[in-house]
Amino acid sequence: MRSKVLDYTLVPSGLVLMVSYHVWLLYRIITQPTQTVIGINAINRRIWVKTMMEDTSKNGVLAVQTLRNNIMASTLLASTAIMLSSLIAVLMTHSSNQSSGFAFGDDKSPLEFSMKYFSILLCFLLAFLFNVQSIRYYSHASILINVPLKKMSTNSTTHLTPEYVGRALNKGSYFWSLGLRAFYFSFPLFLWIFGPIPMFCSCLLLVFMLYFLDITFEFGLAVGKVDEEEHDDDEEAV
Repeated sequence: MRSKVLDYTLVPSGLVLMVSYHVWLLYRIITQPTQTVIGINAINRRIWVKTMMEDTSKNGVLAVQTLRNNIMASTLLASTAIMLSSLIAVLMTHSSNQSSGFAFGDDKSPLEFSMKYFSILLCFLLAFLFNVQSIRYYSHASILINVPLKKMSTNSTTHLTPEYVGRALNKGSYFWSLGLRAFYFSFPLFLWIFGPIPMFCSCLLLVFMLYFLDITFEFGLAVGKVDEEEHDDDEEAV
């Protein structure tokens, strides 16, 4: 009975804590991007794309190699996610006939362990899908970043701009970050197998760790000025 009460209180509290933190982080990225690592990286990726596309004959190889490294990283995470998904699926089929020996307390219901395994499986499947989308956008950007804009400037039908390529690259990075977050969410859910207390403690530790990984104040002012100057130059060009 005590284990049931802890499951009904600590597990939802831990999940609400994780979701609330990421909702707050999303709000911070939208309203104050220069104070988050994701926002600063997005700004600098747009600057990098613009620099690479100024002279594709000199920077083309560097741009493709950089994007290839990103594709390899996403491929590694996608392969790991689908492998772990297969492993969890095998465990779910076995847990339907016997209870797991990893749990502490009185919780021995195969149905409840199947629910725990399914929640972990869902995280890995989401990680796989997000990383596949990341590979998709990185592949698009690797082609578009080498388009010679100077030679196509006389063609009025072209609509390709560094801003468009930068958005494609940022979308690939955003999906990669979401895939990584899905892996992060799987840690508390895995510890949930051992009980609600380890799961809740893991949520607290993850939120504490992610805060220092996601928030930065060191480059916020400088990056903000660079972004404002770039915006002013675009307005003057228009």
